[in-house]
Amino acid sequence: MSEADVANELMRLAKKIAHHNRLYHAEDSPEITDAAYDALVRRNAALEAAYPHLIRENSPSRVVGHEVAASPLSKVRHEVPMLSLDNAFSDEEVGDFAARVRRFLSLPEDEVVAFTAEDKIDGLSCSLRYEGGKLVRAATRGDGQVGEDVTANVAHIADIPQELRGEVPEIFEIRGEVFMAKADFLALNAAQEAEGGKIFANPRNAAAGSLRQKDASVTARRPLRFYAHGWGAASAVPGRTQLMVMQAIANWGVPVSSALIRCKSVDEMLAHYRHIGELRADMPYDIDGVVYKVDRLDWQQRLGFVAKAPRWAMAHKFPAERAETTLEAIDIQVGRTGKLTPVGRLKPVSVGGVVVSNVTLHNRDEIARLGVRIGDRVVIQRAGDVIPQVVENLTRDLDRPDYRFPDRCPICDSEAVAEESEVDVRCTGGLICPAQRTERLKHFVSRGALDIEGLGEKTIDEFFAAGWLESPADIFRLRKRRSDILKLEGWKEKSVDNLLAAIEAKRSPDAARLLFGLGIRHVGAVTARDLLKHFTTLPALREVAARAHNEAGESASEAVAELTSIDGVGPVVVEALGDFFHEEHNKAVWDDLLSEITPPPYVVETKDSAVAGKTVVFTGKLETMSRDEAKAQAERLGAKAAGTVSAKTDLVVAGPGAGSKLKKAAEFGIEVIDEAAWAEIVKAAG
Repeated sequence: MSEADVANELMRLAKKIAHHNRLYHAEDSPEITDAAYDALVRRNAALEAAYPHLIRENSPSRVVGHEVAASPLSKVRHEVPMLSLDNAFSDEEVGDFAARVRRFLSLPEDEVVAFTAEDKIDGLSCSLRYEGGKLVRAATRGDGQVGEDVTANVAHIADIPQELRGEVPEIFEIRGEVFMAKADFLALNAAQEAEGGKIFANPRNAAAGSLRQKDASVTARRPLRFYAHGWGAASAVPGRTQLMVMQAIANWGVPVSSALIRCKSVDEMLAHYRHIGELRADMPYDIDGVVYKVDRLDWQQRLGFVAKAPRWAMAHKFPAERAETTLEAIDIQVGRTGKLTPVGRLKPVSVGGVVVSNVTLHNRDEIARLGVRIGDRVVIQRAGDVIPQVVENLTRDLDRPDYRFPDRCPICDSEAVAEESEVDVRCTGGLICPAQRTERLKHFVSRGALDIEGLGEKTIDEFFAAGWLESPADIFRLRKRRSDILKLEGWKEKSVDNLLAAIEAKRSPDAARLLFGLGIRHVGAVTARDLLKHFTTLPALREVAARAHNEAGESASEAVAELTSIDGVGPVVVEALGDFFHEEHNKAVWDDLLSEITPPPYVVETKDSAVAGKTVVFTGKLETMSRDEAKAQAERLGAKAAGTVSAKTDLVVAGPGAGSKLKKAAEFGIEVIDEAAWAEIVKAAG
């Protein structure tokens, strides 16, 4: 591979891994197996090892979990970061790990290096902070630096004591996994199906979804468990070894794994790994490997950390479990973003003690790669106990017509297209597609869009179920439903009138917020503002975007040229705009909406400030605001928010993790400030 090819591959991997991190950690809805994810991570690591000068600022090797997304739960900053673990997939890698520890510590060959070994539970990482022996706060891992406050929720988990027994340090933070037993998971899904509720893909997703609830009473109804596997901040540590501290934690009344043992050699570690592997199918909870940790704490301290993981610990993952069966059907599911996901319906088969009848086929390209058709004999695997996948088609050579992936949405019959350079096929009927409609409506009224107070997710669901909301325009017709709303449980005259007043106040909405609220793919809040700064009105934008959809002709070329001349607008955004305004369903809904509201011309109001007329670049992680919010602040202060550092840049605002942009700023001699200093500039402008 050329260096250009490697750079492109690293960019693709960073994007794909970030996507799957978000699905797994933030949305509890993974779409690939652990093995497939691990393969992406290992490919990224191999390329970075061979080309260290091409390591990206947003490299997956520097990321833990996923940043906490918009959530009703409060954010909590961890006093001691909650990091992840490096993985091993073979006996040789475990031997290499032990050898690295010995080399790093400069230990003689006859020095015994002991490790603890325990089963790696597939659950949701959680930190429990005790002060004076009493639980004061519980938090999820999040991105390792900031998690979500779930203190009220863990109060309903029987395994987590509100007060530790015996003598404990003044401050001690116990860390472990919240999980759901297999039997409890099956019972929960059966109950959910009977009630028409959400069906969870696996116990890990069920545990995560149950813990991360705004309403703690939902958590109380879910059978969650907890096992401790370590600790974070501590005013004192009750022991000199990992095993001693874990025994102390158990004595305080917090469960630890019964599989936790101390090993004095690599052979003992591997023997325990194989023993646990043999018991895996019959264990009451899901596990995906074994974790090894250096036992002596003074050695752990000397070893320290590298990137996002400790040098003194490693997870030895189990291989994928496989079975052979028949693909009986291929169904197409439409997600909330319009993505068409093919799901294979299988002749039920047992894999690792679990009966599997469905398998993800990921996307159109994966179906083509496997050559699968209805009736084929396939090999499936379960890795990490997530949704199974097809790994081999045993009958692809048989003479049978290829599967034809749909080019129309199976739900609303809108066009289904794949954007250039993307593999996912998406329904373009976002505003009218029932599969997407409620999520689109929730986005439309969200804080970054029209921000209609009182019209939250629960209310949207309630009104949609009643048949009152099908499109954004219906929101502005709810005043005709006042008497009907009053008949619903929990609604009083004051609350109904407050909601209707909040809706009426948005009949002349900010045009950029309205455009963002439409949920057009790739048109975020900043891009919406950039487009409206250029076109001023939405009808003007629509006219040019509709012309840009045509594949040829002078008019189309002019439209594309005008759109791409806008800073921050590239071919991907142009294509998304063209697809949206070309779809007849979207045009009808758009016209209907504008019959109810009148967005005034977009005007950017700026303030005199120290950065007026200057170009500002934000880099690294911002801790008190999102990147979009920071860019919006810059615009209000009369500055231009750019995405790259150049000789024309006047100021760089750098947060933690700033990399190549910070280096470039130094080369150009550009002023660099931190987020706190930027906040002072914003404050001074009033």
